[in-house]
Amino acid sequence: MRQRTILPALAVSAALLGLAACNNAPPPGTEATRALDRAAGTNTSGAYPSQSDGTARNPSGTEATRALDRAAGTNTSGAYPSQSNGTPGNPPGTEATRTLDRAAGTNTSGAYPQNSTSR
Repeated sequence: MRQRTILPALAVSAALLGLAACNNAPPPGTEATRALDRAAGTNTSGAYPSQSDGTARNPSGTEATRALDRAAGTNTSGAYPSQSNGTPGNPPGTEATRTLDRAAGTNTSGAYPQNSTSR
C-alpha cells in the first residue's frame, strides 16, 4: 500500500524537477555572440531583443553605421531618413562628390545640374 503512494509522489517530483531545469536554460546564442551583442549593442545572439534594430532603444542599423551616418551625413543605417539623398537637408550625392563638384565645376553628384555642359 505504501508503494502506491510513493510512486506517484516520485513521478510528480521528477516532473517538477524537469520543469525547474527548463527555467535555468542558458540564454540564446553562444557566449561569444552575447559578448558581441553587449559590446556592439546588437541582437545577433537573440539574447537581447531590446537591442534589435528599429526598437525605441536601438534605432535602425548598428551603432557603427549610425556613427558613420552622423559623421558623413548619410543614411546607411536607415536611422536618419532626413539625411537620405535628394531630401532638402541632403541633396543628391555625397558630401565628398558635392565638394568635388563645387571645386571642379562638375556635376558628378547630381546636385549641381547648372555645372553640366551641353554639347
